Amino acid sequence: MKSVCVFCGSSMGNSPLYAGAAYELGRLLAENNIRLIYGGAKVGLMGKVADGVLKQGGKVTGVLPTFLAGKEIAHASLTELILVESMHERKMKMSELADGFIALPGGMGTMEELCEILTWSQLGLHGKPAGVLNVNGYYDFLLQLFQKMVEEGFLREKHHQMLLHADKAEVLLTQMNAYQAPAVEKWLTNRDT
Repeated sequence: MKSVCVFCGSSMGNSPLYAGAAYELGRLLAENNIRLIYGGAKVGLMGKVADGVLKQGGKVTGVLPTFLAGKEIAHASLTELILVESMHERKMKMSELADGFIALPGGMGTMEELCEILTWSQLGLHGKPAGVLNVNGYYDFLLQLFQKMVEEGFLREKHHQMLLHADKAEVLLTQMNAYQAPAVEKWLTNRDT
């Protein structure tokens, strides 16, 4: 992977573990010569992951809608800042630029971005790896929910396995580098939901 898109909170969360993990993920990406693709902001975990990359001399591309740039939250030190017109355009651009996706802790926006990327993969629109960095057990309940989806017949096991997860960034990057997307049938049937 030459680039990884990181989805994460625009706030720091209640534990200092989250900011530390975001910064360390950024540092690790830079050490591995992996460009960070992210939402372009200087606030919250978004700013921390970018700072981690930049302090190590790495490259960072931010993608920010113009209405948020007007609120002066853009990170001023990025390698590249791409301004777009909408949140939809932002997600599409980040998807195009990234070779893989990592979700750090975050709120509704982070969940929405992660689930959309997984849905696109399930439909065969891309074959890129996606995972959660499960800092402080943050994603434990989400992982349980995905297992429940399988048990109740709403998610196939091969699609469940698309969501990689680890509590250490090094382990998650290793999983992502070894990832093979599941084959997608020509069309879906009622059994495939």
